[in-house]
Amino acid sequence: MALTIYKQNQGRYVRSLTGVGLGLVDLALCYVMYQKLAAYLPGSAYKPYLVYAIPAVVFAALGAVAFFYMNTPKVGDFLIATESEMKKVSWSSKAELIGSTAVVIGTVLALALLIWVADTLITMGYTRGLRLWGQ
Repeated sequence: MALTIYKQNQGRYVRSLTGVGLGLVDLALCYVMYQKLAAYLPGSAYKPYLVYAIPAVVFAALGAVAFFYMNTPKVGDFLIATESEMKKVSWSSKAELIGSTAVVIGTVLALALLIWVADTLITMGYTRGLRLWGQ
């Protein structure tokens, strides 16, 4: 199979970011594998070779699988369509974003205060031996 990119001039940003995301997941997996192998092979004479070689081979293999999978027609067309749909989105302005964020933060703080007051009143009622609901 040749190393060709399916519809090379379309969907570059989404495919690049998807590749970066898959690469980070691959890297994290290989790092965990490295740590586990280092702990599992404490006194082996082959430890330096195995601890570094196995994660490196897995990293390369998963990278190749991700590359070939992202360049299949089905996945490639999906990523191209995703990028074209993202270009149609109307993004909020900075002022709208700040205003919406302030409303959300204010609402969360008000609800947190309300729950804290209710919890404090209920706790005080039970610690003083009062039965608030007749139980």
